[in-house]
Amino acid sequence: MTTVKHQVCSVIPPHMLDKLVARGTEPARNDAEQTLRQMHLLSTERVHTFIDQLPENADPQKQRRVYDAHRQKRLPGRLARSEHQPPTDDVEVNEAFDGAGATWDFFHRVFGRKSLDGQGLRLDCTVHYGTRFQNAMWNGHQIVYGDGDGRIFNRFTASLSVIAHELTHGLTQYATALGYSGQTGALNEHLSDAFGIMVQQYAKRQTVEQSNWLIGAELLGPGVTGRAVRSMAAPGTAYNDIVLGRDPQPRHMKGYVETLADHGGVHVNSGILNHAFYLAAKTIGGYSWEVLGRIWYVTLMECLTSDADFNDFARATVDVAGNDFGGDVQKAVAYAWKTVGIGVPNFHRRRAA
Repeated sequence: MTTVKHQVCSVIPPHMLDKLVARGTEPARNDAEQTLRQMHLLSTERVHTFIDQLPENADPQKQRRVYDAHRQKRLPGRLARSEHQPPTDDVEVNEAFDGAGATWDFFHRVFGRKSLDGQGLRLDCTVHYGTRFQNAMWNGHQIVYGDGDGRIFNRFTASLSVIAHELTHGLTQYATALGYSGQTGALNEHLSDAFGIMVQQYAKRQTVEQSNWLIGAELLGPGVTGRAVRSMAAPGTAYNDIVLGRDPQPRHMKGYVETLADHGGVHVNSGILNHAFYLAAKTIGGYSWEVLGRIWYVTLMECLTSDADFNDFARATVDVAGNDFGGDVQKAVAYAWKTVGIGVPNFHRRRAA
């Protein structure tokens, strides 16, 4: 049995569900209330996960298991597909399986990482969780996918950026045990969005110019006016809906939201860091994962403490940029941070060898 810090992170922030409770139709209100209640229960229950033990000195390989909860609220559910098995007739099982594989491939091929823990951890997930559960979540051990209601939210396995976002929470958990409140939590959310968009770009072979820079573009249903859950290119513009309200993400520290909700606004204030990543990527150009992604990855793996804040992360990325890629890239990263209101003094410093 593997024991790691228990952390529950969701792609749909509580403020969107709160709006549904306050403004939605009766069915939408009920679904949102049940989702919020179940999110709380998932965050407090004890989960035990048994991981297959690899032979000593074995080379870790990709391992995936997709379970079907059959609209119950028990995890993990019944095994629906595992490694080397053919696709099933269930689109959500197949999307979850393929999305986990695409994420595993990205971290392995680009950064040499063998799964979330670096040692071949099996990627588990459960689909069809609950009835019209309106979220996708990392519960500290696996991903949990709801079906949505088909009107406000579509099925949550439909978005590769969301699948990669949730799995990156696991990567961050194993790499640094980064906290999940205030600026530290917003940084945690940003890292999942940054790697989530890179996995999507990598799978589609998109340059920074070709990408839509949207997280969860496939999730908003026909009853919502909007493009996605979040926009990294233009935080605050992802949706503007009569029920869900307007996307509250700021793109500059002047708009930083002080709140007790959502662990100190982790899903809102991450927009500031998201925008800095987008600006730096656009300046550097090409494929985001080749330069900027490596800077973010090295910073996550080698430079962060569990309580790192915005300034800690910004300074570290600038140092890594200078050390690994030289002055021009370092200036591009420093300028992106300055543009969003996070100044990085003495950005010529180099990371110690």
